[in-house]
Amino acid sequence: MAFDGKSLLSVLLCRSGSRLCALPLTHVREIMRALPVDPVPAMSDFLLGLALIRGVPVPVLDCARLVGSALSTRVSRFVTLTLGERQLALAVDGVIGVRQLPAAALADIAPLLDGSDDGLVQSIATLDAELLLVLRAGRMVPEDMWEALAAGDGEP
Repeated sequence: MAFDGKSLLSVLLCRSGSRLCALPLTHVREIMRALPVDPVPAMSDFLLGLALIRGVPVPVLDCARLVGSALSTRVSRFVTLTLGERQLALAVDGVIGVRQLPAAALADIAPLLDGSDDGLVQSIATLDAELLLVLRAGRMVPEDMWEALAAGDGEP
């Protein structure tokens, strides 16, 4: 897919450990305070368990573990993602907000799962191909791009 250099994509910027993640806004359903999570025995370590969100049990994944960090201990927010008819929640340390980023710049930075081990990516692919597609659309925001955004330059 070719970018014209002027196309902007709406993303939700989230902090997970020392990493800043950009999630495509088209998949984001809701942002909320972290809720109690009931563990699910014998599941992958990136799955924290199930949370009751709006009366529906929703799987909660640890974003830090997905991006190649240790399990997060500072989870303060859930970002619910829409996967077709289903939803899941990503547990993140914090949400910075919605930003418009140049599509060309996003195409040049590392995918969200770039730091993840191959076994974890394979587990996700086996369990949920649609989730894998959504996570692969996310990006890790490098520090220099974040500094430009924070300074209000508008164009990283």
